[in-house]
Amino acid sequence: MQTEIIISGFGGQGVLFAGQLLAYAALDLGREVTWLPSYGPEMRGGTANCTVIIADEEIGSPAVRHPQVALVLNLPSMDKYEDELVSGGTLIANASLINRGVHRMDIKSLIIPANEIAEALGNKRMTNMVMLGAMLGMSPVMPLEALEKTLELHLPERHRRLLPANFKALRQGFEFAQKQFAQEILSAG
Repeated sequence: MQTEIIISGFGGQGVLFAGQLLAYAALDLGREVTWLPSYGPEMRGGTANCTVIIADEEIGSPAVRHPQVALVLNLPSMDKYEDELVSGGTLIANASLINRGVHRMDIKSLIIPANEIAEALGNKRMTNMVMLGAMLGMSPVMPLEALEKTLELHLPERHRRLLPANFKALRQGFEFAQKQFAQEILSAG
């Protein structure tokens, strides 16, 4: 099995770190991985995205044209990557910076107020962790606990004081996605 993921937003939103963390977690689980960052010359405030491929077998190319999963943290990313997703893919969008709904009916989607959730936890910079947690709540890429363990192993010493907040942000995003998914099942039934 191979899962192709794109994470996109403004520079400074932790897009590249989120992808890197996901890649490390997959490596820690013994999976094959590629992580390919891309950002404009402005970096902070400009566009930034990264692709992560997680597979059980060797990966032929790090290029991702039509991902199965997209985490979009801002409107330009939503406009660009919604149409790139494969049919049946999963889109997780940050409602805090996106002022429209999902147009496609052939994908699963979650609109999450990620900035507000992070702010309620005391740190807007945790938005990327809220989004990652939501992704794991929607798409079984790996267990949430694997990402938490990797965060603990790979977070630099100078940021270790932020571990509890990161764990909370991951769990809040995960629980938000799980609740939304459960409500959709109840509504459909």
